[in-house]
Amino acid sequence: MFAWWGDLVCRLRFAVIGAMVAGLLALGGYGLTLDDHLSSGGMFDPGAESSEAGRLADAAFGRNHDVDVVLLFTAPEGKTVDDPDFSNAVIDHLDNLPREYPDQVAKVNGSYWRTETGPASGIFVTDDKQRALAAIALRGENDTDILRSYREVKDAFDIPGIDVQVAGMQPIAGTLSDTVADDLHRMELMAIPLVGVLLFFIFGGVVAAALPLLMGLLTIISAFGVMRFVANFTEVNTFVTPVVSMIGLGLAIDYGLFIVSRFREELTAGYDTRTAIRRSVMTAGRTVVFSAIMIVASLGGLLLFPQGFLKSIAYGAIATVTIAALTSITVLPAILAVLGPRVDMLGIKRFRRTKTAAEIDSGLLGRSTRWVMKRPVKVAVPLFIALVLLIVPMQNLVFGGFSEKYLPPGDTTRTAQEQIYEYFPMRKSDPIELIFVSDQSSTIGQVWSRANQAPGLVGRFEIPARSSSHPNIFRSKAAVADINDAGATIEYLRALDLPEGMTVLVGGVPALQKDAIDALLIRIPFMIALVLLVTTLLMFLTFGSLVLPIKAALMSGLGLGSTLGILTWIFMDGHGAGLLNFTPQPIQANILVLIIAVVYGLSVDYEVMLLSRMVEARAAGASTDEAIRIGTVQSGRVITAAALILLVVTGAFAFSDLVLMQYIAYGMIAALFIDATVLRMLLVPAVMKLLGDRCWWAPAGLRRIQQRIGLSEAVVEDEHPRGGGSIDLVKTT
Repeated sequence: MFAWWGDLVCRLRFAVIGAMVAGLLALGGYGLTLDDHLSSGGMFDPGAESSEAGRLADAAFGRNHDVDVVLLFTAPEGKTVDDPDFSNAVIDHLDNLPREYPDQVAKVNGSYWRTETGPASGIFVTDDKQRALAAIALRGENDTDILRSYREVKDAFDIPGIDVQVAGMQPIAGTLSDTVADDLHRMELMAIPLVGVLLFFIFGGVVAAALPLLMGLLTIISAFGVMRFVANFTEVNTFVTPVVSMIGLGLAIDYGLFIVSRFREELTAGYDTRTAIRRSVMTAGRTVVFSAIMIVASLGGLLLFPQGFLKSIAYGAIATVTIAALTSITVLPAILAVLGPRVDMLGIKRFRRTKTAAEIDSGLLGRSTRWVMKRPVKVAVPLFIALVLLIVPMQNLVFGGFSEKYLPPGDTTRTAQEQIYEYFPMRKSDPIELIFVSDQSSTIGQVWSRANQAPGLVGRFEIPARSSSHPNIFRSKAAVADINDAGATIEYLRALDLPEGMTVLVGGVPALQKDAIDALLIRIPFMIALVLLVTTLLMFLTFGSLVLPIKAALMSGLGLGSTLGILTWIFMDGHGAGLLNFTPQPIQANILVLIIAVVYGLSVDYEVMLLSRMVEARAAGASTDEAIRIGTVQSGRVITAAALILLVVTGAFAFSDLVLMQYIAYGMIAALFIDATVLRMLLVPAVMKLLGDRCWWAPAGLRRIQQRIGLSEAVVEDEHPRGGGSIDLVKTT
């Protein structure tokens, strides 16, 4: 199939380039407005009790806009917030906000001062009258619309001569989103040029270096178009853009690197352009396709989770990987067919020359592989112990939710939020909520009194407020001491004895967060089992061995566990917190699940690249030891280069001010280093040497099924002309 496809793309090269590039650019144009359709929501389980409480509260009381934006006013030294000049300036400004921005600002919910749209209250001022608050309600009935409203007025809250600090749910969400945009800009300025330089030295020429980079850019912009389309039907979280950019640029360049390297290798072996294209597609192209399928299978595990955040990331990542593979077996071979040997144009001869197989085998990588295979036990045992030790810090791993502490210390929005918590402990933006449903209002007081005895509360629950549209629904709120440790509070409230005919739902951010984490913990084992099953099955169908996919799963598991141990040691235990400018805290649960899927997918990607060369050599008649050595040596340079490029791409996000992006960046960096060096170049050949011919074992019945399906590795034999013409000696085992 892949040989036929390579011939077809070569023959129709101009049509393929025109149609594919036009389609990808059209998607890119459609995706230009993606930012306007992104949301900060999707973090919680929509089927949980807390989500049901939120929907019921919205229906009965309207969308909760209490803490969309909270303004903290600080009086000048020696004065109070009652000073006429100070208070008049604040009141005039608060009154003007709904007038000047009627489409964005709904009203002033409440403040210390009476305004045209909101009442005055003493709970909005400190006892010394040095600080006061105002709560602003924005327009919008969903997270996307509210965040859009905030973006349009975020610079409208400053008052000349008045100390105003801006906090609240939307400023935090907006700052998180703006930081992500800054990270993307940093990638554009730093990573892309540096990747271009690396590719130049890898290939030794401008043209060859530009091709993988071009595939990466086409992949990113078209994936944004796909996500813009998806946003018409479901919530798409703002974090989809850095994930798509990171995965899209890295994988597309890796795939391009793999195929261009193989094409140049075939040209060096003396094949004409058409034969080189066919051989490259049926080997490297085939590997790219099956690698992409396995990465998609790994990322598809995210769809098991109910959170819209993970689903939108899954859609974006799957679209990105699919497009990266598609461009690699369509646009790239077609361009190579047009270029032929000119792929090495505009280069430096010293770097441009492609080494022969014999030269690579006698080089450093060949010598190191032979050294490893002579001492498999001495290599495998210490490495295994070291990786297990790296996993040990995982015992301290704790899941957490979103908060202002994910912003760096010193960030103005975070500082404002922390000052509000300090001076107004009863005005936290993340209270726990009780939704009472009862036709007998007289019984609510008894339950409310018992609810105030719950552990972990800061103060008491508010007196239950009755809905004007649903007279049988009441709501009460209370602040909790620690949002990340509110489990006991929530369990106590959910275990309250209720009078007959009454329902009480526990909601609010603490309950939403707890229910979301519980949903993740319940489904993670199912995700792991499903991903292992699917990738093992696909690798068996690809390579015809049952031992190889089991070994691959164990190697990937070791790498993933080590990566999570490193992340726990850094971000929870706090090693390097000062250097990286973050606050040690529980790792955000959704991000951690995302890291598991991405890291495992990349690990499988490199495993497929490595094993494909081993199985190719084995299918061509090499012994087990020769196949291990040849596969490791032939794929080693490409895997190292691919990992280095991904390190550069993810490294741009390592400088992020947002600890969530640092999780992903440092997780990827650790995983790539462990995977491309410790596992693929050392542990895998050592373990396979110990296994010997058992590497290729599979039950006879399963082997026949695998051969019947026709996914066996192609045997690529010598196709040099003999007596004129080209003899096609490609066959399938």
